[in-house]
Amino acid sequence: MESEKPTEPKGLLQSRDLYEYILETNVYPREPEPLKELRALTASQPWAIMGTTPDAGQMIGLLLKIIGAKKTIEVGVFTGYSLLLTALTIPDAEAIDPDREAYEIGLPVMKKAKVEHKIDFIESKALPALDKMLENPRNEGSFDFAFVDADKINYINYHERIMKLLKVNGIMVYDNTLWLGSVARPESSVPNFLREGRVSAIQFNKSLAADPRIEISTVPLGDGLTICRRLY
Repeated sequence: MESEKPTEPKGLLQSRDLYEYILETNVYPREPEPLKELRALTASQPWAIMGTTPDAGQMIGLLLKIIGAKKTIEVGVFTGYSLLLTALTIPDAEAIDPDREAYEIGLPVMKKAKVEHKIDFIESKALPALDKMLENPRNEGSFDFAFVDADKINYINYHERIMKLLKVNGIMVYDNTLWLGSVARPESSVPNFLREGRVSAIQFNKSLAADPRIEISTVPLGDGLTICRRLY
């Protein structure tokens, strides 16, 4: 079978100016004040690039409202931008991250926003924490939404566990699936510090594309968001 001819690219951001236009026009004016405060706080941190971008956060918030999510799980927290926006939206947010120090950077903002009581922060590596959750049969199929922004090498392992925790028709969102655009570039042109993540992202993207249990859509927000819906 002859390969399909690529269509002309549409909708991809071609400049920093265009990205700034989107942020200034649609994102920043609607960003809640606690999220603005946490974003500014995160920007002063050495690893600020790890934070969820506000345009990606806006999409996550919209998805939470569209599906009427009540219970979510987040794998990878950093300073908690995406966790805070979740807690501002829904009543029950569970989160897993081994780095409590980073989480505590954003904790005062969460307390100020009066949403800390909605958050169950689990200080742990994700795989053992997810396995422990699955030991309780009541957790299976109980979550409406999952967001993963953690070590890329384990994305496939996280996916298998989250599929068990998520309800049918539940939504999973995986961050960094385009890995700074390196997934579409020859390895020889990719800096060494990106190569391991690039390989993991490519393998994970192929795995999702072949998974009959989900519907998927990759959105070029932030560093690439892949949105999945559990079918069965």
